[in-house]
Amino acid sequence: MNGNERQKKPKINITTKEPSRKQIIIPIAKLNTEFIINSVSFNIANINKCLKNTKSDIIADFIHLTNNRVIITTKKLANMSDLSIIEKYMKNINNMNLDNINYSRLPKSKLYLKIIGLPHNTENDVLTLEVIKGVLKDSYLFENVILASRSQIIKASTKSDMAVVCVGLWDS
Repeated sequence: MNGNERQKKPKINITTKEPSRKQIIIPIAKLNTEFIINSVSFNIANINKCLKNTKSDIIADFIHLTNNRVIITTKKLANMSDLSIIEKYMKNINNMNLDNINYSRLPKSKLYLKIIGLPHNTENDVLTLEVIKGVLKDSYLFENVILASRSQIIKASTKSDMAVVCVGLWDS
């Protein structure tokens, strides 16, 4: 059997740079990663068995380890009960330090919100990021919203007194 006839390792095709919504992220200490990586196929088979026993319709494809995280990719979108089943399995792996496993979660995506038609200059001062943060914090619409990045204030034009505010938000 020469090198060309050997089976090649399947290539993972992910079209986005950010994690997909079909991934489950479990933050984990570096000490625990060796227990997972040493028996990846065994762990995938057992995760799928646990999911099948609870009549879940998702199937785990593979496990990927990155910077203190275990990322489990599935065929379909997981829900909260699927997350708890997988997290429970991970905590029951032999010799696993339970204190170093954090809650599992789905990846979050960023949303961008543009607020247009705001006055750039007010009676007292120029519109600032602190004012924008205060307004967002006080509004009931943004009660449980987490900012993904620093907000930006852009003057509509050099002669205009209007501004556009761009706000990056995490979608949970």
